Amino acid sequence: MLVGRDLERRALAELLAGARVGEGRALVVSGEPGVGKTALLEDAAGLATGMRVLRAQGVDAERMLAFAGLSQLLAPLLPLLDEVPGVQSEALRSALLLGDADPGPVPTRFAVGAAALSLLSRAAEDRPLAVLVDDGHLLDEASADALVFASRRLTSDAVAVLVALRPGEPEQAWSPLPRLDLAGIDLPAAATLLGEETPEDRVRRLHHATGGNPLALLELRDADLGPGPADLPLPVSVTVGRAFLDQTRDLDDDARTTLLVAATDGSSLVRVLDAARSLGVAAPTLTLAVDAGLVSVREDRVEFRHPLVRSAVYGAAPPAVRRDVHRALAAVVPPTQPERLAWHLSQSAVAPDDDTATTLQSVARTATSRGAHAVAATALERAAELAGTAAHRAGLLVESAYGAWLAGWPQRALDLADRAVATAPDARVRAQQLRGAVLTRAGSLPEAQATLLAAAAEAADADPALAVSLYSDAVHATFLLADAAAATRCCTALDRLLETVTDADVVALARMASGMALVVSGRGAEGVDRVREALAPVAAGTASDQDLLRHPLLLQGALWVRERGPVRDAVIRAMGDLRDRAALGSLPLLLMQLGREAATTDRWDDAASAYSEGIRLARETGQTNDLAMALAGLAVLEARRGRAEPCEAYAAEAAGIAERDTVRVAGLWAAAARGDLAAGRGDPAAAVGPYERVESLLAGTGFADPDQSCTPELVEVLLHLGRPAEAAERAAAHAGLAEQKGEAWALARAARTRGLCADTPEQAEAAFAEALELHAGTPDRYEAARTRLALGARLRRERRRVDARPPLREALSAFEDLGARPWADRTAQELEATGETAQRRDLGPVEQLTPQERQIAQLLAEGRTTREAAGALFLSPKTVEYHLRHVYQKLGIRSRTELAAAMADRSSTPTG
Repeated sequence: MLVGRDLERRALAELLAGARVGEGRALVVSGEPGVGKTALLEDAAGLATGMRVLRAQGVDAERMLAFAGLSQLLAPLLPLLDEVPGVQSEALRSALLLGDADPGPVPTRFAVGAAALSLLSRAAEDRPLAVLVDDGHLLDEASADALVFASRRLTSDAVAVLVALRPGEPEQAWSPLPRLDLAGIDLPAAATLLGEETPEDRVRRLHHATGGNPLALLELRDADLGPGPADLPLPVSVTVGRAFLDQTRDLDDDARTTLLVAATDGSSLVRVLDAARSLGVAAPTLTLAVDAGLVSVREDRVEFRHPLVRSAVYGAAPPAVRRDVHRALAAVVPPTQPERLAWHLSQSAVAPDDDTATTLQSVARTATSRGAHAVAATALERAAELAGTAAHRAGLLVESAYGAWLAGWPQRALDLADRAVATAPDARVRAQQLRGAVLTRAGSLPEAQATLLAAAAEAADADPALAVSLYSDAVHATFLLADAAAATRCCTALDRLLETVTDADVVALARMASGMALVVSGRGAEGVDRVREALAPVAAGTASDQDLLRHPLLLQGALWVRERGPVRDAVIRAMGDLRDRAALGSLPLLLMQLGREAATTDRWDDAASAYSEGIRLARETGQTNDLAMALAGLAVLEARRGRAEPCEAYAAEAAGIAERDTVRVAGLWAAAARGDLAAGRGDPAAAVGPYERVESLLAGTGFADPDQSCTPELVEVLLHLGRPAEAAERAAAHAGLAEQKGEAWALARAARTRGLCADTPEQAEAAFAEALELHAGTPDRYEAARTRLALGARLRRERRRVDARPPLREALSAFEDLGARPWADRTAQELEATGETAQRRDLGPVEQLTPQERQIAQLLAEGRTTREAAGALFLSPKTVEYHLRHVYQKLGIRSRTELAAAMADRSSTPTG
């Protein structure tokens, strides 16, 4: 029975009770050594009646063993692995080195975490699970990352996760989970723990000195506290460690040496004894340590009574002796455990030691192949400390930085890249390439752009292909910055480099990037042609898969060529395939692109789902600039649907990040969303300000892509406000940009704007007709409906009521299908003003679904199983079923067949 832990035990009981009824949750218990974390975990195991208990123990000697903790935890569940989605199953097999199958692609941190979630969820279908992790701060980082990923998605799963760790230790991975800080017990509880035979004044002094730390209280109960004031504090870890060391004094030298070896690495008693022999112990044994209650032996593993015992024994040894012990252990580690060998070698080495650095580098490569990027980053950082030359050290630091970025640690990646540059100037280009990429996704964009441009210029002569990659990354940054001048410089440099490169993938990347740069700087027609040229291999199915994975820039083509046809279709298929396979490390960016693409069609539900998922994953990975873009894109979508509260929330957050990191395009989209919201609710005066801010920023930066302009929307509200001269001037300027680009989507919007400003009915009708013909070549149904609404409203004002009705009917149908409620309402008013009663229909119960519910409903309606949908969305099947119940309730249906019909009705109207 735990003493003085009633509140904590109640919290654990609630955690376990929730799991029993299918309400999965996680909790981190944090506290100093000896405060009772392990005791609480043991108590939780006792409270978990009727539940299956899974355990993992963090061990310092295994922190470099990729997925060691996850393997320990999930080992009892591996017979169920074939019952989780195939992609996830393969990712977990690769991560845990199961079987002899081809490892296939490197599993991503998302795929391994999702696989762990699916396996836990599947096991919980048979029996509720209690997952107990002790010393979580010592768990290998790859395992911690995967477990946190799974724990954050426990919603309707019969799984409780309880993790104990020390504060102040490396615990970055666990920070997203709810936390219970464990303090010492109170004075009455301390008296109970110490027993009635302990005098009250001694209880009071011990309690004050130890802060109520239970282990310290027990270990110091009979200790000589010495003279001094009653309130003299005692550093718990040091004092308790000294108390444990006192218990080793009765051991002889051989027993103490053997105990030190076990404290260094007790994963195998056989290896402990072998290493002790090599250190000169004739007959090594742990019998005396076992008799003293310091350790126990379970099968072949040595377990210390408490982590502080191990820490005290190891910490008391001089550094040179500890290195000798690590060297002895390295000599007996089997070749099947290279990570453990590397750890011992690294701890025994005194820099420089190139052989050990090479071994660590090999371990890092193995960890990377299994998706354990955090472990790889740590191994490479240690290897850099041991490298014999500055150049070798810098190269290893760059590799470590790349691993840190893939592990979701942007700041650590930046710090490592900076160290590489400071170590050896020769590493500057590679370090700056990584630094620029990280900053583009999660930092200051002006700094990212400057970093990439400087590195590209430095690499141009020696490595043209690398320079192309750097300038292409810089183009992405210039786009987000809306920096036309920098885009022009990038294009000039890429054109020069194209004369010297022949690799097809490099050429395609250069064409795409330079095409984007040309569009940004006002040479739209030439730019779009280059984008189409770059996308040709994708359409033909001959593009390098590796290149597609490394350069999401290529996949942006669908957003720059807004037209129907095989090229766009092929790119969308490629994007969808990457998303389904979770094969792209830059998943938030890909999801933002998928959302933006779907938002320019009639698949607004898909757009909302992709944006929402991208937002969630961008938050988890710290990719703040991708987060801003996805938030701003979703704000535009919500504005067009008339959802004021979420629109404003998304726009405000996006604008805040945009202001901080100069993500100007996100700021543009956020302002446009606010303008669209006001325009949709019929408040042109409120819409003018946001629209003018967009145009002012574009003009100030020279950003000449008409697709980012709000001029067509601004012209319409200016006309409503009685400012026709200003509207006409803006319309003319916008028409020039659209003509320069020569692409159907831009030309259609420009033609509509001309129709709005036309002086005569004939001019207006011709302009609107031209716009509708151009709209037919694009997938954007919303823009076509806006043109039909403008045409119908003009015809109605000209008293051509009969002629006004057909375009208004079509516009009303499109707006209702899209869920653009404010525009449907305005169109219905126009139609009724013609004398025809608008045949309104309920926009449908699908509109009541949340983005995640819509995404799940769509996947299931397409014929995917619950497990397949869960795998695609990084959720557990139980969570999918939980959301599906809500979908059924909101739609008033009971079967998958009815769901398919409901979703088909929602999206059956053809585009155009």
